[in-house]
Amino acid sequence: MPFQKIESEKLANAVVRQIEQLILQGILRPGERLPSERELSERLGVSRPSLREAVAELQESGLLTTRAGAGIYVAEVLDSAFSPALIRLFARNDQALFDYISFRRDMEGLAAERAAQCGSDTDLEVIQTLFSQMEAAHSKRNPTQEAQLDAQFHMAIIEASHNVIMIHMMRAMFDLLAEGVFYNRSMMFKNRGTRSKLLDQHRAINDAIQRRDANSARKAIAAHMEFVEVEMAAMRRAERNEATARLRLEHNR
Repeated sequence: MPFQKIESEKLANAVVRQIEQLILQGILRPGERLPSERELSERLGVSRPSLREAVAELQESGLLTTRAGAGIYVAEVLDSAFSPALIRLFARNDQALFDYISFRRDMEGLAAERAAQCGSDTDLEVIQTLFSQMEAAHSKRNPTQEAQLDAQFHMAIIEASHNVIMIHMMRAMFDLLAEGVFYNRSMMFKNRGTRSKLLDQHRAINDAIQRRDANSARKAIAAHMEFVEVEMAAMRRAERNEATARLRLEHNR
């Protein structure tokens, strides 16, 4: 008969599965430092030898890494999503910028739709909290903080979709944006008129999600990304015009 004796799962295996799940769900993020061995073993309720066995297995699989004298970290598992050569091409190509915006419009529209439909009450509370913080930063005229909160707000919507593939893929894309590969996000928040329009757009996105109106949430994302596309086209045009003007000035000196 094809039956085998059921055995209790090793504690180390249970630890491995829990940490894997936290990484998969995007709760433990690439580059994040784990608690100390003593603290982690207490939180998990396992012995240090069992914890060390689990950590060794996760290191071997490439999910955790050790930094000398600094502790154990979640590995930068998305480092190879794009090659350095391709990232350099992205950074100097207008088509890549506008394709990136189009990609975000499609993916984030879907994420907002799913967040409205499938997000838990806690997910929606996180999104609401971040929007409230954006309003506070706006009133303080703090464009840098507002830009940072903008990224967190969009990522919270993606996380509320509960699609792990989308979460990791979009986090990699947002990392490129944070590094200034496509454009400097904070530049958009330095113009007062633009900042006010962006806040209104984020309010429309948040309101639709809080009402669980999936169709309106998707449309609000589309309207927001279309505005970003128009603004970026104007900024690129202004940069080219300034470069031409400088050449004329240099030539006429």
